[in-house]
Amino acid sequence: MNENKTNINWFPGHMAKTRREIKERIGLVDIVINVIDARIPKSSFIPDLEELTKNKEKIIVMSKYDLCDSVITNKWKSYYESLGYKVILADLLNGNIKKQVINVLDLCMKKVNEKRKEKGMLPKKAKVMIIGVSNVGKSTLINKLTGKRVVKSANTPGVTKSISMTKINDKMDLIDTPGILWPKFESEEVALNLASMTIIKEEVLPLDQVCIHILEKLNDMYKDKLKSLFGIESFDIENIEEMYKNISNYKKIPLRNGEVDYDKINSIVINSIKSGILKGITFDKM
Repeated sequence: MNENKTNINWFPGHMAKTRREIKERIGLVDIVINVIDARIPKSSFIPDLEELTKNKEKIIVMSKYDLCDSVITNKWKSYYESLGYKVILADLLNGNIKKQVINVLDLCMKKVNEKRKEKGMLPKKAKVMIIGVSNVGKSTLINKLTGKRVVKSANTPGVTKSISMTKINDKMDLIDTPGILWPKFESEEVALNLASMTIIKEEVLPLDQVCIHILEKLNDMYKDKLKSLFGIESFDIENIEEMYKNISNYKKIPLRNGEVDYDKINSIVINSIKSGILKGITFDKM
């Protein structure tokens, strides 16, 4: 896969606006929670996070940990911790994420208030900003932290449209932000990883390109899943027609006008990730 800069770009106007608003409000914030997808810990990490959030206390929540390859993702956890981040591995649907996050927030806020005490200032209520790319579970996390459904959540990007504030408890308020990206992806690999996890909308890239990327990743890293889910021992893009035909036969997909239904196969492969059927994968290598 080409690691050079790519022309692939998805940067809607509301994302530019969100970035401006984060910069404008960051002075009011004590702690920043950056939610990333545990299956793509590098590709879903905002590259200019430090510039956006300045010198604030920072926590990384690796969401969808139940769907990742924990061996590779744990290496990314260690890497981010070596940079000074506090990292939480999160199964947002089943795990006790509220207790995990509140404990780390309390530790971070203790540091903030110790600095205030040194300056002769009283302790303050924490302002916690949640940021991250689209569709990584920010809304689900907020609902877990507050114990009620205060924001909409869905398995599609772009649900949250504006910055809002929600009370966690008497000591903390959350500032939720819409999903953001950056104006240019550093490589085609990053763009396709984001598309594979439905972090950028499906119509931005051709579905066959995204499907092939997923199959190539499985061929490179998870041949057992390639075999068990799609019935092929390996994937060879030079024999793409044969590959799709074999997947079609394995999945018992009816022919369309006597031909393999390529669109249907693209959809099945992409939706295998979106639905969580294809799990135990991390596409960002260490």
